Amino acid sequence: MKRTRHTAEQIIRKLKTAEQLIAQGKTVADVCRVIEVTQPTYHRWKQQYGGMQAEEARRLTQLEKENARL
Repeated sequence: MKRTRHTAEQIIRKLKTAEQLIAQGKTVADVCRVIEVTQPTYHRWKQQYGGMQAEEARRLTQLEKENARL
């Protein structure tokens, strides 16, 4: 399987989809299959981006770039 990199906006979109599926009674394993990521990736994303909005993620990316530059 080809490895892909997701943007912060894509991650947040997938996490929102996952939350909706879990609310419908799906298991985490089923949700991971639907959003096409592994379970460790899902839990890592949830820990890092959980509760974030797309605009906040964009701002986080900008701040990380600025910090790297400094």
